[in-house]
Amino acid sequence: MEQTEFLEKNIFTDLKNLNDGSDKETVQYFSESDFEILLQRVEHFGIGVYSVASWLNGKVSEVAAHEDFKKKATDSKWYKKAFLTFKSRQPGLSYSATYKVSNKLLAKQNTFDNEELS
Repeated sequence: MEQTEFLEKNIFTDLKNLNDGSDKETVQYFSESDFEILLQRVEHFGIGVYSVASWLNGKVSEVAAHEDFKKKATDSKWYKKAFLTFKSRQPGLSYSATYKVSNKLLAKQNTFDNEELS
């Protein structure tokens, strides 16, 4: 299983991608409420988040990265704080992130999927 497939199946499921532009396949952004759910799922799986971007009217407004907080990408404290900061500055924004699903987690998911097929 590839990272994109994992994210679609486990993280983005039942969330509405608000990107209807030409870069729809590469950048998925979500409403504030959906992004909050997304971050809970990311934390549950221990997925790394490299950056969080806020969007206003289809354009990136602000970006925060784990390096800005001197935290590991898998440390949920940094991306929760970035999200809280963005949404407190301006309600009603949309949000996207860049992720890293570990090879270990992808391998585990592949094993699980294969067992379901047996």
